[in-house]
Amino acid sequence: MRPLQGKVAIVAGATRGAGRGTARALGEAGATVYCTGRSTRGHASPYARPETIEETAELVTAAGGTGIPVRVDHGVEAEVRELMARVEREQGRLDVLVNAVAGEDPLLGAWGSFWEIDASIAEPAMRQLVVSHVITARHAVSLMIRARRGLIVELTGGDLIIGGAGGNMIHELAKSAQKAFVFLLAEELRTHKVAAVGVTPGFLRSETMLEHFGVTEANWRDAGAKDPHFLQSETPLFIGRAIAALAADRKVLARTGDVIASWELAREYGITDYDGRRPDWGTHFRDVVIPAMAWLRGGYERYVAHLERSAARARGYLGGGGLGADPPATGASPSRRSNSSRSRSRRPSGDASPTP
Repeated sequence: MRPLQGKVAIVAGATRGAGRGTARALGEAGATVYCTGRSTRGHASPYARPETIEETAELVTAAGGTGIPVRVDHGVEAEVRELMARVEREQGRLDVLVNAVAGEDPLLGAWGSFWEIDASIAEPAMRQLVVSHVITARHAVSLMIRARRGLIVELTGGDLIIGGAGGNMIHELAKSAQKAFVFLLAEELRTHKVAAVGVTPGFLRSETMLEHFGVTEANWRDAGAKDPHFLQSETPLFIGRAIAALAADRKVLARTGDVIASWELAREYGITDYDGRRPDWGTHFRDVVIPAMAWLRGGYERYVAHLERSAARARGYLGGGGLGADPPATGASPSRRSNSSRSRSRRPSGDASPTP
């Protein structure tokens, strides 16, 4: 029996990239997967790309699951509400939600300092990468809370809490917000036995990235002549298999609130890419990228110092001494509602390397 046989998943943003790879991997594991997005046959992608959700659903079914394509604009709450109603009506349950909406939004492709970026991209970028994710999770959790089980995965960029997406500050802000959202979700949903986890790919060999390098999956190694780091890339199926393994783990609640990398999960669960390789972008980044780009080290050192100061403040609030001179105000907590009675009752994706 496949590990996710009988389970129901939604992959929001399943048209291409890590979303498509995750849908396919959940299908390999036997799940029924609702593949959502805006790109359908007869209705071209807003990104001017050829991929469609119907193709993704076919890949899911071919892999051994059941793929169901549903056109949804996840920035439109009424459409998300109808999606959840349909899943409840047809399946009676929802076990996994993967938020992958707008992972390769062209709005995020610009590189440069924040004062050089067109500020008009900020609002649509935040709506696509943050608000749509909040809307989707908000309507999915009712099905999970009722069953006292479930997993929400934020497909994000970088395995550090701040930054990691690269490119420009708008991109970094959006990805950092996604990872903060994971922590806040975890605190609110912990008592309901619903887990929330962030997962990042390494150098993702998506359809868009292959096109960028002028290669196909059949000859992708040829792109190593342009960028040797590309030889350490992973397919979207790799991160998808990592997420599928996480979804099948009965102890997944112990990981709630974490932001985890595909290569870390691959080591833990014994996952490989479709060709038997186990790409490890984290090790490559440590051993090759940082030594070759010494300016990155200073950013990491400042990031570590920032985390140590924050940890010291938190320890101070717990009575262990630290930078915080006074305890927090009555009723305050890291998420404000985390343990309150109220909460108990009620460049495209390849630039995933952590760069603070």
